[in-house]
Amino acid sequence: MNPSSPSLADRLRGHVSHLALEIGQRNIFHPQALHAAADYIRSEWSAQGYAVNSQRYQAREVESENLEVSRIGKTKPQEIVLVGAHYDTVKGSPGADDNASGIAALLELSRLFVSVETERTLRFVAFANEEPPFFFWGQMGSAVYAKTAKAHGEKIRLMISLEMLGAYSDQPGSQGYPPFLKHFYPDQGNFIAMVSNRASREELRQLVAAFQAHSDFPVESLATFEFVPGVAWSDHLSFWRQGYPAVMVTDTAFYRNAAYHSAADTPEKLNYPAMARVVAGLFHALRALELP
Repeated sequence: MNPSSPSLADRLRGHVSHLALEIGQRNIFHPQALHAAADYIRSEWSAQGYAVNSQRYQAREVESENLEVSRIGKTKPQEIVLVGAHYDTVKGSPGADDNASGIAALLELSRLFVSVETERTLRFVAFANEEPPFFFWGQMGSAVYAKTAKAHGEKIRLMISLEMLGAYSDQPGSQGYPPFLKHFYPDQGNFIAMVSNRASREELRQLVAAFQAHSDFPVESLATFEFVPGVAWSDHLSFWRQGYPAVMVTDTAFYRNAAYHSAADTPEKLNYPAMARVVAGLFHALRALELP
């Protein structure tokens, strides 16, 4: 990288600031902002040299779209590792952590892979309409996408959902958990979490191992039941429903971030150097990832 060019942390900050401050809350209640966010992602990917595909559909009479770009695999192009994040926000929130941080990471991962060959096809997808009133239901962008992928027989070996990556704290007691888990994990919110259902536990193990082999950033993992609060609360759920293995990468959302789903979820609260370390670790993990 040119020493005069922005650092990874600065690039992440720029994406988050544009989405959360210049565009603001982006959802079907603010369709112009939702479309502006999609256009921003499209322009960033086009500038990186990717051909951007759009999957358009109607959600409560608002045109919505999932956007994707791909790096075709060298030896196993039919096998896909998909990295995704949603770009919409809950009503009333500018959504810096939820989920401009995930989109920022998605855009920087795709940038890092522009000139890097991979064995499998690496696909990056920005999903619409993850938040209520669509979460869990059919017009959720990732649900539309995953159903289509399954109908087309796509071989998605792993889906990775980037869901809130910007909140970190070294303060004791800054990390919460679902019932009983607090006895087994740190009470400081200074790590990244990787979470899966039981069916995806081997893929989770491989991703965590690849991350740890190339990054010293703290990571905690959990493979558990989908009914545990928060475990299924993002786009990976749509892929589990279609029988695809999927893992959520997250700062643990409301278990750590007091600004979750509120007007206080603003860019200056995020830790961009920590985010950059997570993104760098994911980049190297994706390059080295071995799947069962």
